[in-house]
Amino acid sequence: MDGCGESSANSGSRSTRVESFREDERRPKQVSPFRGDGSRNTSPIGRVGLRNSSPSRQKVIKTKPRGLDDESTAPFVKTIQPHVQMEENIWAMLPEDLLHEVLARVPPFMIFRLRSVCKRWNSILQDISFLKFHSQVPSHGPCLLTFWKNVHSPQCSVFSLPLKTWYRIPFNFLPPWAFWLVGSSGGLVCFSGLDGLTFKTLVCNPLTQTFRTLPSMHYNHQRQLILVADRVERSFKVIATGEIYGDKSLPTEVYDSKFDHWSIHQIMPAVNLCSSKMAFCDSSLYLETLSPLGLMMYKLDKGQWEHIPVRFPRSLLDGYLVAGTRKRLFLVGRIGLYSNLQSMRIWELDHVKFMWTEISRMPFRYFRALLRLSAERFECFGQDNLICFTSWNQGKGLLYDVDKKIWSWIAGCALQSFNSQVCFYEPRFDASVS
Repeated sequence: MDGCGESSANSGSRSTRVESFREDERRPKQVSPFRGDGSRNTSPIGRVGLRNSSPSRQKVIKTKPRGLDDESTAPFVKTIQPHVQMEENIWAMLPEDLLHEVLARVPPFMIFRLRSVCKRWNSILQDISFLKFHSQVPSHGPCLLTFWKNVHSPQCSVFSLPLKTWYRIPFNFLPPWAFWLVGSSGGLVCFSGLDGLTFKTLVCNPLTQTFRTLPSMHYNHQRQLILVADRVERSFKVIATGEIYGDKSLPTEVYDSKFDHWSIHQIMPAVNLCSSKMAFCDSSLYLETLSPLGLMMYKLDKGQWEHIPVRFPRSLLDGYLVAGTRKRLFLVGRIGLYSNLQSMRIWELDHVKFMWTEISRMPFRYFRALLRLSAERFECFGQDNLICFTSWNQGKGLLYDVDKKIWSWIAGCALQSFNSQVCFYEPRFDASVS
């Protein structure tokens, strides 16, 4: 695996830029011209100092007011560490359990480079003892996985939010029919595609380069899918929602990796879906529907659908359901009929009152930078109270932290492809497809 910074001049940690905006900063503070957090003092007093000069001779300095919609840019620069000579004899004599402890704490993307050190290290990464240590250490943190296909082969890059760096993952191990990125859960990634006239699905682990092709569904048609992984049980499930195909309704089907087959469940009692996006939150799957109006909730443990009569906000043009931590369910969408009145807002579902409560609005400058046209299409997905926005005509994504109320830009080589598909991803070596 190579970092994107080494393979593309327009990407990598040196060219990756993140521009942040905090909602609770209502006005700039008058401090020294350059602060540690990257902000600048723009007041005339701070720039010229306090001088006792007459109004007729005092030079007027024009400044641009910095309001709520302003932004700052801070490039990420790698810290240059001094070269340390590794003692070969010491590392060669390192006990096996201690070596497992060390490697388990190395960032997952760095381990790809360590595999080529020697045969021993390469075999350790597939050892059961190492996977046990790896499963016990804290998670690396959320990443953005982008997947696209060019004329030669499938391409995949991962942006590590903790490391602020792009990494390239080889994806030649996938069969050629794997074209659509379904989503990710627990370190596993799901793909679907058409092999001739047959609709197929697979689940893979990009780090271990292993995958499993799922058996055919009972009703083999292109379906909406969602992946749900269980790290405790070391298993996963794939849910195919019930849809209307032709003149008949298709039942909901669920694949369980423990039994390696699809089971048929209840037909979803909805006639018209409002959006193709779904969200899995608190052991339940949620979809927006127009008929009946509200949400359809599928309880995975019971295998049954339930209607939630919640009304959507007025003048909602398009909406996406996004799952947060615990029971939090968000609705993200545009409001307004005209381009100059449109805005992007975020609501949270009140499970008691069955109503959407607005919790945030996208600053107008970010909204215009993300969607230059009023009818331009955008994608939205989330994980752990993080919401990411992408649009077809932009080479960058916009990230929003619900807890910290911070907006930030993410740019890089992978987001510059017009046909790239993006989802959140948690890199884990212990996520198994078997």
